[in-house]
Amino acid sequence: MAKSYEAIFENNKKWVEAKISDNPEYFHQLAKTQNPEYLYIGCSDSRVTAEDMMGAEPGEVFVHRNVANVINTLDMSSTAVIQYAVEHLKVKHIIVCGHYNCGGVKAAMTSQDLGLLNPWLRNIRDVYRLHQVELDAIEDEAKRYDRLVELNVQEQCINVIKMACVQERYILEEQPVVHGWVFDLRTGKIIDLEIDFEKILKDIQKIYNLTDSDWVMSRKK
Repeated sequence: MAKSYEAIFENNKKWVEAKISDNPEYFHQLAKTQNPEYLYIGCSDSRVTAEDMMGAEPGEVFVHRNVANVINTLDMSSTAVIQYAVEHLKVKHIIVCGHYNCGGVKAAMTSQDLGLLNPWLRNIRDVYRLHQVELDAIEDEAKRYDRLVELNVQEQCINVIKMACVQERYILEEQPVVHGWVFDLRTGKIIDLEIDFEKILKDIQKIYNLTDSDWVMSRKK
């Protein structure tokens, strides 16, 4: 166990040497202020790493991960990340990315007491409740599981769009735009669920309009 832990520091040393060999100014440039265009909200699963699958370099993606990529407005961690990314980093895109074979989603489909995980997974069970007719009509359990992964991403995108900071900045600057993705572990491909951001925003503003549009537009002028 100790050797595997110590290997991390040896790997880090080799990584530093490789980066400096390619670009002597690499860490000097990395230490400058970040300016990412993307906020990536994904699952904590160790098999799904945002920068690798996106082909992105350090500094290009602001990342937040939790079990089953849930956005709960009572969770200060995810909401603080979103507000910081939107208001201070001025990201242009917010990506909610789930993945097939998600343990969190699978756990939410089972009838068992999971202790402290229960209230967290209830968010996903709520997604199942909202789409129960569609999901129960899928006889193949694996396909039903995949579909719940997709629907969970869709609902979490809606939760992001509900946030006042997202609505206000979009009125002012027509960004950020919210996207829903699923990463397929079986193929390595990213699937764009093609979330209709503008339509969802327009529809939910009838209920979740948290902005004073006149005040926001006055700032735009």
